[in-house]
Amino acid sequence: MSKVLVSDSIDQAGIDILSQVATVDVKLGLKPAELIEIIGEYDALMIRSGTRVTQEIIEAGTQLKIIGRAGVGVDNVDVPAATRRGIVVVNSPEGNTIAAAEHALAMILALSRHIPDANASVKRGAWDRNSFIGAEVYKKTLGVVGLGKIGSHVASVAKTMGMKLLAYDPFISTDRAEQLGCQLVELDLLFQQADYITLHIPKTPETTHLINATTLAKMKPTARIINCARGGIIDEVALAAALKAGTIGGAALDVFESEPLGESELRSLGKEVILTPHLGASTTEAQVNVAIDVAEQIRDVLLGLPARSAVNIPGLGPDVLEELKPYMELAETLGNLVGQLAGGRVETLTVRLQGELATNKSQPLVVAALKGLLYQALRERVNYVNASIEAKERGIRVIETRDASIRDYAGTLHLEATGTLGTHSVTGALLGEREIHLTDVDGFPINVPPTKYMLFTLHRDMPGIIGKLGSLLGSFNVNIASMQVGRKIVRGDAVMALSIDDPLPEGILDEIIKVPGIRDAYTVTL
Repeated sequence: MSKVLVSDSIDQAGIDILSQVATVDVKLGLKPAELIEIIGEYDALMIRSGTRVTQEIIEAGTQLKIIGRAGVGVDNVDVPAATRRGIVVVNSPEGNTIAAAEHALAMILALSRHIPDANASVKRGAWDRNSFIGAEVYKKTLGVVGLGKIGSHVASVAKTMGMKLLAYDPFISTDRAEQLGCQLVELDLLFQQADYITLHIPKTPETTHLINATTLAKMKPTARIINCARGGIIDEVALAAALKAGTIGGAALDVFESEPLGESELRSLGKEVILTPHLGASTTEAQVNVAIDVAEQIRDVLLGLPARSAVNIPGLGPDVLEELKPYMELAETLGNLVGQLAGGRVETLTVRLQGELATNKSQPLVVAALKGLLYQALRERVNYVNASIEAKERGIRVIETRDASIRDYAGTLHLEATGTLGTHSVTGALLGEREIHLTDVDGFPINVPPTKYMLFTLHRDMPGIIGKLGSLLGSFNVNIASMQVGRKIVRGDAVMALSIDDPLPEGILDEIIKVPGIRDAYTVTL
């Protein structure tokens, strides 16, 4: 009989499910050395956030088939190490969806009716109705930033309450937004028109301090902001200043840049602010849901069935995985790159297998390309299992083609993304010791390995361009690691690909485009 180790506290419902197919040992508070010593006996490991599953633990787990994290993230699991060993890693990406959405809705209502302060007032013995005159949400405009599963549920409920819905999500199709009763608008318009703004996006370099002094100044003085997504999306210092100055009407925060919340001006504010200690997923039902979800997946894998929420590649043995992995990394990198070049919402992704690669199965590469394409929008929430579903929900049409006659290299993968801002394409190959190289960008031949920070320009092939761009970057203290130009004809159009050591400072892209001869510029973070 299979054996499952549960090393963090989970709901009994999960234990009961595991007990149907395995012997379950619950051992809490294990030190890393203790876990390494015993993990070799087990076929499955179920954890929450308390256990850190390192490469050493995975290598010691010689019988492990699956690691289950009863929660959304898998930050505490070395997923690449598990993948190399053919161990499936699963989580529960939707187990707390309703809990998080309901908390955001509760914050909207509590902020509108001053419920926390009114409650505290009555408990102090007062009966001061005039100090707590609130506002109705009926017929007010709710701006939803991010229409993923949580944001979509918030929008659906808000619609039934009679709210007008605006939404911003560059990765969602107009049809999908209309199904939810939302009007897709640009972010600035949402900030200007919304009475309530609720955030449902991951924290990324692009979304960090999305709400700042500049964006706050665009909002109505009566606007109220709700953040039950991730700390750091709001500049808390700027928010506190705006609330004190009356620039906006209120804020309700469940997440913070630093948790637990330390010294903060937000603590000193009155009924215009509600602060809760990261309670979004803290419901009895959510804890039961994630335990059941992950336990069912562990049970299924132990019975030889596929997992529904694997964050790595389910159902592939180590030998097959070892062969496919470099090509899937190529596809994922190219997907991430072309998605950033395309900018706005992508409507069509064309995946073309070329040369020797045309004889391979396309589906794993298509899924990997979609995972890369959607990474900027979903981060850790997108995986090899749900990438196709997430793409379909966002109205992304996928076209698969093959062309064995294209043999510039032994085998290349070509991706083309068409969206609201135009069409971009990238081609890549595995060269040398299976190192990823970009071999073409927007039809211009190049040969560069992708790096974390890159800058691409479209320009006229004319003397002085490279020098002017180098001088401009130098004036902003940007160091160029490598540079290559791709062109089709002399003195025609060309593409320049630069690897840089750090992210570009804000505003520098506008300056680059002003350089005579440069038509466009794109920055990419991989």
